[in-house]
Amino acid sequence: MFAKAFRVRSNTAIKGSDRRKLRADVAATFPTLSAEQLSEVVPSKEELNVIKLYTHKGDAVTVYANSRNPVLFEMGKTLYPTVYTLWAHPDLLPAFTTWPPVLHKLVGGADLMLPGVVVPSSGLPQVDRGTLCAITLVGNRAPVAIGIATMSTMEMLAAGMKGKGFTVLHIYMDQLWSFGDKTCPPTIVSLEGEPVTEHVEEEEQDDKGEEGRVSENSLPIDPSLPTDIGNMSLSETAESAEVEESEETSANEAAETIEEGNLDVPQELEDSRSPQEQMDALLHQCFFHALKCKVKKSELPLLTSTFLSNYIFSCCPKGQQIDIKKSSYKKFSKFLQSMQEQKILQVKELSKGVESIVDVDWRHDSIRSFVVPEIAASELPAQDSKGADGEQLYHPPEIIPLFGISSKMAPLFQESGYKKGSTLSSSEVRSVVINYVKTNELVDETNKNFVKVNPILCDCLLKKSEQDKISKLKWDDLLSRCLDQLQPFHQVTFAGHEPIVRKGNIDPINITIAQRSSNKKVTIIKNLELYGLDPQTVANILQQKAQASVTVTTLPGTKDRAQVQIQGNQINHLAKLLLEDYQIDRKYIQGLKKAPKVGRKK
Repeated sequence: MFAKAFRVRSNTAIKGSDRRKLRADVAATFPTLSAEQLSEVVPSKEELNVIKLYTHKGDAVTVYANSRNPVLFEMGKTLYPTVYTLWAHPDLLPAFTTWPPVLHKLVGGADLMLPGVVVPSSGLPQVDRGTLCAITLVGNRAPVAIGIATMSTMEMLAAGMKGKGFTVLHIYMDQLWSFGDKTCPPTIVSLEGEPVTEHVEEEEQDDKGEEGRVSENSLPIDPSLPTDIGNMSLSETAESAEVEESEETSANEAAETIEEGNLDVPQELEDSRSPQEQMDALLHQCFFHALKCKVKKSELPLLTSTFLSNYIFSCCPKGQQIDIKKSSYKKFSKFLQSMQEQKILQVKELSKGVESIVDVDWRHDSIRSFVVPEIAASELPAQDSKGADGEQLYHPPEIIPLFGISSKMAPLFQESGYKKGSTLSSSEVRSVVINYVKTNELVDETNKNFVKVNPILCDCLLKKSEQDKISKLKWDDLLSRCLDQLQPFHQVTFAGHEPIVRKGNIDPINITIAQRSSNKKVTIIKNLELYGLDPQTVANILQQKAQASVTVTTLPGTKDRAQVQIQGNQINHLAKLLLEDYQIDRKYIQGLKKAPKVGRKK
């Protein structure tokens, strides 16, 4: 669920009533927790935040986090503990054990299959289908993941421990874990160390048997290690051989780890810094990245709020989020003041209460020496041009107006081989009409700009009140009347797909500003699906650009259409996204004129 980066919708401190309700829900969901343990999970006075987010698949999730780590998450009115909570309370859920190599597969988004589950000598925990369970590794009771059992214990054994065992929801090293302080699992000694060890030794012996017989000279070495620890009469040659052997083993294990894509070494180095220091480093990186690659001199003066939302946030690496409150600066204005003291830029209050960046020293050593991260540089365009799952670049559809032949107009098109219900483009309609006029010699002899009206043209194009008065029509009038009498259709062609023909004119992307309570405004966007745009993806991008609350709801009166609602008048952000990023023609967007004027409060 959290294998890929998620989008934070809001992050607020929990209210007193919500804290009491959460405590009651946790006590009901996990009845084994004592009163003291319950106070550790949901403290009475310590800081506790409510974070509402969307996963990369669009699922709405509520996360409860203390000052350091997320402790619980809620989805579908069901509470789940995070690995941070399970490390403090390892017996909170029934636990199933798997092998350490399986962890890398689970981190990649795989579910836990039954062949990877270790069956201890005491048997598996008794659970029912749908039970929330913890997943641990051999030799350590600290849970590394939580998942929902897809079958009961009896069904697992009856199936011969084959098939899918658990749907993994959250795991150590996923994005929800990264939202915390990124600590590693503690070591909690297994209660059944001896049986597991024997089982491991049997597995190792089986693996050796499959690879081939080991030479007799090497057999006595391994058994002697645990039994002859006190015997120090081994030769120096044997000792050096063992050292070389251990070094080669560790090197091979490191190589295998890198091959499997486990690149956690840099993260471990970062973990030595406090969360505040990590946030300061991320803020500085995005700040210098924005100045070096995004901001142009022609764009100055630049509003500080615009610089933060449109430039700094867009430079944030995928999977990370800037929260200035978690930095040592606490406020963006204090951060800019620090940069101004270093003479990197100059900030002035051009209008009352509104600060702008008026000058940037691009020759400053800090900017010139900054190296743009390769990963961040490659991800920047993807945030605007790709969807949440990393689909291919968006291309606006080709939209062609078409005209359908009605029963009234059928006689005019019959000679050209078209029947009632056929659809034609405007150029095809023009060709049919011109051919009909020439074939029936209807061009006026005295003035070729006029066409004589015969009985078919009279019935198709003239009103009853006009039939006795009009005997000639200009070419332009003839063609416009013909198009007006035809039924409107439109053809939409998306890149790589067959054309789609629909009746009527295509509805434009509709943008409206609605008034809510306390004189607050919201921007509502409809009909995005007609142009191949995913409303959830557009909402995520708008939330990042505008730094405002966004919701996606079903469009009233429809089943498969959605509307996006974002707090404030965000038409300027929408205009840039739809016109510049998505390259949609302005004539297919309705409501852009309602954009707020520059300098006024949105």
